[in-house]
Amino acid sequence: MTPPPPPLGRSRGRDDISFDPALDDTELATVRDALARGRWDHARALLAATGDDWDRRGHRLVVLAEGPASAAWARDWQLAEPDSADAAALLACASVFRAVHGKGTARDAHEACAAAARMAPDDPSPWLGLLILARRTGTDDERARAFDQVRTRHREHHHAHHLMAACLAERPPGDTDDPLHEVYDFASWAAEQAPADSPLAVLPVVAHAERYRVLAGAGAAPRDPAHSRHWTTRRARQVMKAAFDWWLEWDDDHHHPRRKTDLNYLAHAKFYEGRTAEAAALFTRIGPHATHAPWSYPDRDPKKAFRAARRAALGSS
Repeated sequence: MTPPPPPLGRSRGRDDISFDPALDDTELATVRDALARGRWDHARALLAATGDDWDRRGHRLVVLAEGPASAAWARDWQLAEPDSADAAALLACASVFRAVHGKGTARDAHEACAAAARMAPDDPSPWLGLLILARRTGTDDERARAFDQVRTRHREHHHAHHLMAACLAERPPGDTDDPLHEVYDFASWAAEQAPADSPLAVLPVVAHAERYRVLAGAGAAPRDPAHSRHWTTRRARQVMKAAFDWWLEWDDDHHHPRRKTDLNYLAHAKFYEGRTAEAAALFTRIGPHATHAPWSYPDRDPKKAFRAARRAALGSS
């Protein structure tokens, strides 16, 4: 199957790139802005409508919770509706981000997540919050426990698998042959366990990028991915071909809330592999919805990196 051609004749403005974590969820972006003004009733309606779509619920909670005033408004909501599991989940996630940014304590975040988990035992979102916290401040055991709790409730949880790939990529390899690093085994296992239409098919590409981040940060790989063989080994090419083939087969029927995240990882990999035509097709699908990871790896300006790659692939700015 041939990828769709990029719109070579269409000019692009220089400020069309958005690194909004809401991605293409315009309803979420609107509600987040309302929450920043204290309108928590909009968040209540959005989360109620989301229901038990766990990936979408987790995505929306995380984006809503990142606002600097989100914890305060979530407390107001909880005071008004103390039995609301949605209010408790938002407060839990907001408490996690306060702790991550040094404005709250890990203990408070743990307690808020535990309270939210008790109110909604089937919801993986409070455990996702604990995994985000453990990613920054916890131990390997705490990360593994939080991930297991998420996966028990939703085996294909997209964000949780991405977080674990990032965590595992940072662990020292158990063998001198880096391709045998455990993050690759984890990603392959998750992709194989998932249904055929699951976006976890792209997780091996994510693992490859996360490992590059660690290697480049340690000086074991060039800091400019264009000068690294990381993307052109036989194994890397196999992984990226499998993920690209999956995208060609399932993209039109797939509306995952974090789909644009996967497309950014795949476009990044295809571009640095030297497959610019395939990268161009992905950039077209991404549109303005760029993500910091992996364009910032290891310590680059993500907007400059994304724009340069897109320009080279599409032949326009």
